[in-house]
Amino acid sequence: MCIFCDIAAGKIPSNTLYEDDQVIAFFDINPTSYGHCLVVPKQHCESFLDCPADVRDHVFEVAQKLANRLCDVLHCDGMNVLTNINEAAGQSVMHFHVHLIPRYADNDTLTLEFHEIPEVDFEELLKITK
Repeated sequence: MCIFCDIAAGKIPSNTLYEDDQVIAFFDINPTSYGHCLVVPKQHCESFLDCPADVRDHVFEVAQKLANRLCDVLHCDGMNVLTNINEAAGQSVMHFHVHLIPRYADNDTLTLEFHEIPEVDFEELLKITK
């Protein structure tokens, strides 16, 4: 069984920040920052890629509302909003969820690094992705 489905069904306790008929949001038990939470649809879908549009849209509406609330009450300096798709991208629970990760200018433990890759043939890339 899926751990997020069990949390949504109330079989596993969570520190629930928000809940409605479609979504539950709770604080991550392994937070990367103070206030790190997850917004999870109650309907099981493995990732952003297979989530029905109405569910996906509601997850992001709730995520936006909660991100604004967290910024206001935690006085963080920024916020990462992200979802991982598959293990190679860091997804460890195969149930679609959105991370809200408050960021702080001082004492921030999360590092996201972006590096350039070698030159890209954008014409070829456009040809194969259209």
